[in-house]
Amino acid sequence: MIELKSPAEIGRMRVTGAFVAEVLADLAQRAAVGVNLLDLEQRARTMIRERDATSCYWDYSPSFGRGPFRNVICLSVNDAVLHGLPHDYVLADGDVLSMDLAVSIDGWVADSARTVVVGTPRPEDVRLVDATRDALDAGIAAAAPGARLGDVSATIGDVLHARGYRINTDFGGHGLGRTMHEDPHIANDGRPGRGLTLRPGLTIALEPWCATGTDDIVYDPDGWTIRSADGSRTAHSEHTIAVTEDGPVILTALR
Repeated sequence: MIELKSPAEIGRMRVTGAFVAEVLADLAQRAAVGVNLLDLEQRARTMIRERDATSCYWDYSPSFGRGPFRNVICLSVNDAVLHGLPHDYVLADGDVLSMDLAVSIDGWVADSARTVVVGTPRPEDVRLVDATRDALDAGIAAAAPGARLGDVSATIGDVLHARGYRINTDFGGHGLGRTMHEDPHIANDGRPGRGLTLRPGLTIALEPWCATGTDDIVYDPDGWTIRSADGSRTAHSEHTIAVTEDGPVILTALR
């Protein structure tokens, strides 16, 4: 079931979104050569606790995970792209780090992800990260009232295809509000003119992600971490947005 939010409720989601953006910006500054992923996890825990927020990942138990998720942020390095478990790993020069964070404040959720290159970037990694960011921007622009969900998916897919990347549609964007995952599912590729008509009050997370060389994925033995099947590098960009009478509004923008 899709629940449309009132302007006041969207305003409360924007408060959560601003905090999510603040945490990701803080971690991006800390993600340097020699930093351990567990240090970034602990920093996120501290910020969440001090804000009296609630992690949406802690104890998250979907069908694909092996046991509940016992971290507050997903940290995925290089060929890992989604649901990476923070672990004892020290970032090296040139690593590609994707950070995905969802929290709730006063009962309202926001979800965002960003990918950064640690230290010296490789041109091909910069192109990959930029492609997901550009696809996200295009998808957001397409999310106008009266448009169809397929228009958003197709727009995201067009950008990624134009850059030469293949698209996996197993995991994509989603509705959210009171909980982290609500209807509808939003694939990162699709056909324009199809699907749900976007109405003011709809709140969704758009999250383009892709790998350099494949659209096939594999899971780590932990049952959580998703990697490119060929070991090529990956990137992931995500914002929570609201469809309003005046057009799409990013709720996870840094203030």
